[in-house]
Amino acid sequence: MEISVNRDHCVGAGQCVLSAPAVFDQDEDGLVELTDPHPPVELDRAVHNAARLCPARVITVD
Repeated sequence: MEISVNRDHCVGAGQCVLSAPAVFDQDEDGLVELTDPHPPVELDRAVHNAARLCPARVITVD
């Protein structure tokens, strides 16, 4: 699994951090930070949930 984020369109809702805190964080402005672009398979469900819950749809999972 490979994850990417488009920080330019992030609205800072934080749903990604709530869903997968081992993979996502927020900077001082509240924008998404990707802490692990290649997380283990065990986090697959959490990462897909984070992408689904993102109101700005800035998370891509391949």
